[in-house]
Amino acid sequence: MIRSNEEVDKMRKAGRVVAEILEKTRAAIRPGVTTLQIDAVAREIIEARGARSNFLNYHGFPAVICTSPNDMIVHGIPGGYVLEEGDILSVDCGAIIEGYHGDAAFTAPVGQVTPEATRLMEITERSLYAGIDQLRDGNRLHEVGRAVQQVAEAAGFSVVRNYVGHAIGTAMHEDPQVPNYWPGSPGPRLKVGNVFAVEPMVNVGSPETRELEDGWSVVTADGRLSAHFEHTIAITENGPEVLTLV
Repeated sequence: MIRSNEEVDKMRKAGRVVAEILEKTRAAIRPGVTTLQIDAVAREIIEARGARSNFLNYHGFPAVICTSPNDMIVHGIPGGYVLEEGDILSVDCGAIIEGYHGDAAFTAPVGQVTPEATRLMEITERSLYAGIDQLRDGNRLHEVGRAVQQVAEAAGFSVVRNYVGHAIGTAMHEDPQVPNYWPGSPGPRLKVGNVFAVEPMVNVGSPETRELEDGWSVVTADGRLSAHFEHTIAITENGPEVLTLV
């Protein structure tokens, strides 16, 4: 899908709301806070900015953000979980403005965390930006995953295969998918006006995953830590433009 300049501008507006959610939920993360309280921060921003949530009621999801602590990779449901010193927390959030979507995620420390957790978060974010740098007119889509995989695996971590990034626009999840690894083929050629959500999920141990009984929460199969970073990016004549930054 090629988005017009007008469409990309609407996605910039949605992206600014998402960026504010990222900023303010990150500021709210500290020991003693529940994940439901983090969700309330996001709800307030969405309402104040006249946006709609693209997470709430998506296939029945009950919240406006996903909150995934420690070994939880993605899709954690905000609730009574109380953040503790040493946790890490992934927050995945989105917003809709004038029918166009933004989607982004980050992982943050709760107080002081282990060196391993710090390194995992740093490498995962670095892998995201390595992938973003591949989003250029004429390049091939799966070079994104190759770049992500190279950064993560060079650090001794593994990349989740079961959950991937995606194109985004008038729906949150559009085709084509964006693997966070090299799938064995170069994929479609990229063009100005393409917009993608790139979202590496990187594990300390095995890349294998397990879904919990709530039907949403996904954890690492070996119980070791996972981190998740994501941005929505438009391909422009001047290269990749991250739409979900302040």
